[in-house]
Amino acid sequence: MKLTRQILLLSILLFFNSCITQFIPHTTEDKQLLVVEGLITDQPGVNTIKLSRSSPLGTRNVAMPVKGCTVSISDDLGNTFSLTETVPGTYVTNPAIFQGAIGRKYILHINTNGPTNNHNYESYPAEMKPVPPIDSVYYEKVTIAEYNGSASQEGCQVYLNTHDPTSQCKYYRWEYIETWKIVLPYYVTNNTCWVSDNSDLINIKNTSVIEEDKINRYPINFISNVTDRLSVKYSILVNQYSLSEDEYLYWEKLQNFSEQVGGLYDMIPSAVPSNVYCTDDPNEKVLGYFSVSANSSKRIFIKDRFTGLVDQYKNCAADTVYGNGPIQNLNYTVWVIVTVSMPPPPYRVTTYTKGCADCTVRGTTAEPDFWIDDK
Repeated sequence: MKLTRQILLLSILLFFNSCITQFIPHTTEDKQLLVVEGLITDQPGVNTIKLSRSSPLGTRNVAMPVKGCTVSISDDLGNTFSLTETVPGTYVTNPAIFQGAIGRKYILHINTNGPTNNHNYESYPAEMKPVPPIDSVYYEKVTIAEYNGSASQEGCQVYLNTHDPTSQCKYYRWEYIETWKIVLPYYVTNNTCWVSDNSDLINIKNTSVIEEDKINRYPINFISNVTDRLSVKYSILVNQYSLSEDEYLYWEKLQNFSEQVGGLYDMIPSAVPSNVYCTDDPNEKVLGYFSVSANSSKRIFIKDRFTGLVDQYKNCAADTVYGNGPIQNLNYTVWVIVTVSMPPPPYRVTTYTKGCADCTVRGTTAEPDFWIDDK
């Protein structure tokens, strides 16, 4: 009788599972909207504009760059600067002839040059506002978990302090670039590398509602103990931007949407207004934002002892091969991480994970120009 009930329950579950279908909300939006990602600053170097198409609702999010466009930037002095496409959908300025200037207003111009979908787009004029320097970037250890009789688990919270004595900057945004050194625990050829990663969080702050234009202990980034960022040496470069009120509202809405809705739409929602519009068809929606801001930055290095860091390489060793003979599939699916040539007898320890034997799987062996190693 018990077995019969179990079979009946299993049959009901299989029936309901077979009836599950994907839910795709009905929408009147265009299936593929132009997405603009761009930022120009007052710093020397390349400025980048990325153009892509949004993914239709209910489909897998894949990059759909818009290539072959004519892209330029004009200023309020009558100058026009053409951008060059480096890879599909990525357009860059020529640093020899273009550098943003505080007080200038800039407009982005796009022509898609499509054979069947040829449209012109422009941004609203955006003024490059000044931004104050960052006062300080610093870190504090954070206890994640404590254990009786064993080491605790510690992470690292990075904070920022800044202020604007002129009170010109009321809306802030920050991005950061992380770089950390990794050293494999084996004497392999590519033993030491540097890994870099860009921030993927929206960090913004509004000081217009407080009396003093001052920000203290803003939490820029938290580094947990489950990565190897803190194992050897870590660096973070924080970039600070000054926003207009309209751009601040754009990032605020995008932040709220991503936090509250999560992965319902795998794209920028059209409810978040863009500052780019189609000049041919005012009803066509455009996603993304053309950002214009001065930039100030500050870098710190962190080399400290953090307890309870996860060992990324504890499961590297897979097999021990004795002797000096050939190893099947060596450097194809098997890599040597330890070689002991002296008897008795000589042996090699192998791994099935290339990253355990070659740090260039994750990073580069070229030391960054800014890196400071302890002597």
